[in-house]
Amino acid sequence: MSVSEIFNRERPIPEVSYEQMRPLLRSVFAWMLGGLLTSTVVAFLTATNPALIQLRATPGIAIGSFIVQLIVVIAIGYALPRISSAVAAGLFLLYSALLGFSLSTILFYFEIGSIVTAFATAAILFGTMAMFGFTTDINLMRFRNLLFIGLIGVIIASVLNIFVGSRPFEFLLSIVGVIVFMGLTAYDMQNMKRMAAMIEMQGGGGELVAKYSIYGALALYLDFINIFLFLLRIMGGGRD
Repeated sequence: MSVSEIFNRERPIPEVSYEQMRPLLRSVFAWMLGGLLTSTVVAFLTATNPALIQLRATPGIAIGSFIVQLIVVIAIGYALPRISSAVAAGLFLLYSALLGFSLSTILFYFEIGSIVTAFATAAILFGTMAMFGFTTDINLMRFRNLLFIGLIGVIIASVLNIFVGSRPFEFLLSIVGVIVFMGLTAYDMQNMKRMAAMIEMQGGGGELVAKYSIYGALALYLDFINIFLFLLRIMGGGRD
């Protein structure tokens, strides 16, 4: 069974003790932290290197980087049962590096104070929703369709606004985006219980924990990054 199938099953929340979940959670957040550090370092190096700045400004490179990011996310989600944890780890770090390369432009458009404030606020909101998803007895699977409809709506609206360029609409869209990804944070965190239960059912091997933790880290990493980016748009603080 693939990880994507686990996330798509309409199942009740499994009874999993904290002791059973601890190895998975520790690994998930370690990988997530590693991904954030990788993105931060790559973004800083790109923004401070004239050659990389010019490379990032090349349309073909920017589009190619985005396409590779999509391919990597799909590969981790659907090929996970057939690849080793080492390959999955390499793909995750590659994605983190490419995203850092893509996001390096925010260092030119926003003041450092705004970036730090948005990051800190995102961390608080993310932590709150992750704790809620981990502790609540509400089966968040019932909100799955609503969350993913919201996600698709935010993506489509964001693309349309590239051509429209409406500032009020972007502000409203950013608020909706924060709400959607806060919900996805709780949803993905609760799914860690399902992943931990599946690991127990399949023997709980270290290789299985390693692969599932990378998938979980990617999901939470994307939630956090998007909360941060939408908050940054809301707070503004762009350079003149």
